[in-house]
Amino acid sequence: MASSAASPSSSSKCKKNYDVFLSFRGTDVRNNFLSHLETALYQKNISYYIDSKEMRKGDQIRPALTKAIEESQFAIIIFSENYASSSWCLEELAKIMECKTQKDLIVLPVFYKVEPREVRWGRGSYGRDMAKHESDFGKDSHKVKRWKKALFDASELSGWTLNDEVEAELIKEIVSKISMQIDQRPVHAAEHLIGIHLRLIELNSMLKLGSDEDVRMIGLWGPGGIGKTTLGLALYNNIYRQFEGSCFLADVCKALEGPKDLVALQKQLLFDILPGRRLVVSNVHKGISLMQNNLYHKKVLLVLDNVTDRSQLDALAGNLEWFGAGSRIIFITRDKHLLISCRIDEDYIYEVKPLKKCDAFDFLCRHAFSSNNSRRRDLVDKVLHYANGHPLTLKELGCYLYRRSECEWESSLRILTTILKKTSIDTFKWSYDGLDDNAKEICLDIACFFTGYSKEYIVKVLDSCDFEPTIGVKVLVEKSLVTEERETLQICNMIQLMAMDSVRQEHPSRLWLLDDFRNVLSGHLVRFVGVDIDFALTI
Repeated sequence: MASSAASPSSSSKCKKNYDVFLSFRGTDVRNNFLSHLETALYQKNISYYIDSKEMRKGDQIRPALTKAIEESQFAIIIFSENYASSSWCLEELAKIMECKTQKDLIVLPVFYKVEPREVRWGRGSYGRDMAKHESDFGKDSHKVKRWKKALFDASELSGWTLNDEVEAELIKEIVSKISMQIDQRPVHAAEHLIGIHLRLIELNSMLKLGSDEDVRMIGLWGPGGIGKTTLGLALYNNIYRQFEGSCFLADVCKALEGPKDLVALQKQLLFDILPGRRLVVSNVHKGISLMQNNLYHKKVLLVLDNVTDRSQLDALAGNLEWFGAGSRIIFITRDKHLLISCRIDEDYIYEVKPLKKCDAFDFLCRHAFSSNNSRRRDLVDKVLHYANGHPLTLKELGCYLYRRSECEWESSLRILTTILKKTSIDTFKWSYDGLDDNAKEICLDIACFFTGYSKEYIVKVLDSCDFEPTIGVKVLVEKSLVTEERETLQICNMIQLMAMDSVRQEHPSRLWLLDDFRNVLSGHLVRFVGVDIDFALTI
């Protein structure tokens, strides 16, 4: 039995991985509609699987055919007059509908010179053919019931009916629809994500994907290393097929620090959403105009990762009216006030919080152990306590402790600040550097002296030092550098490490460690007045 996959680029694709699976009754359509559809798919560089010779024996489809269905993104079912006469076609159909449910296969029915109601209710040739199958296999047989259900479910799907319509126009429409979605590919994301399922449910609810009446903007907000981008990638890959065009612009802030500028990002956005269109973006204003004129009628999914400045949003997603009904725009940021300034309501700002304890344990184990956790639970608990559900901290410590002995774990736990110092600076220093002087000073004081104290007490102390703590603390919370928990202010350990290193490098006037007190006192009291150091430290 022979089969073939056709595509101009098939050599570059996985041998058993197809864009489209074609299900049809060869005697009805092979020499007309099907051959024209094949040509159109080939010309659009869309890979497809087709049973080339239909040398079929028995009622069971071959494993290779089953595998091809499972590994296709789309299935086009061409319902023709004699489709249901073939038990092979019906088995193929049942497998396709199974994969629609279990593997997100997108099923597109074409009713070729038959009406959907004939397929749905078993009328005309479909009634005669199903009656024959009932006679052969039994009216109440599982096989026949399965085929009937598959026919009913498939006929309920949105598709195309070809009777007197122009065949070429219908084929063009089919291929255009597939091409538009084939050009949208998932973005690479980490596999086997932990603690993500419930968050995706919450975000899907916030996005209201079932409504195409409006354009909706939402924000994912939280500190660095908390998993915002990972969550955004998972959300994008979960829903992008529901849109006519999609784009995930990764790490906008970092991209703009390199050779790219806003014009380059506008070009990337337009290229991803409108593949094949040659649009010339000469400057930011031209890019905005092109987006307004070309996207207003399209249902678009756009994710802007790590946005830090209003100018970025103005250039890439400045107005709801740029996008068609049903579009969803998602901003990922550390700055809550940036979202608020874009008129995004608090109800549509999703705070990405630390992992729950059970998820944090699983996350640490994945990075720290090659198989089952064989370390003492007290050692693991100390790492979990220090990380406090922060994924980046868990990952860094897990990778550092991987395949180390218990003695090495104990030793490592005594120098956690040294292990994490570089990562903490790389991750959070730029957030701190972007603060105004008032917020910087308050951030350092909270990190060094007041973590865990009540907000009321901290504000009172800082106010007495001639700071402006009301706005200063608010800014730190909005920038994800400080969190409010049960009327106290908290800073995660990684941010605290960054802040303390900044003090040592730039603000040596703050002292909070015993050794630092000892060094200062030994340099002043002993030298000038002969005071005993240990006595001075007890005063």
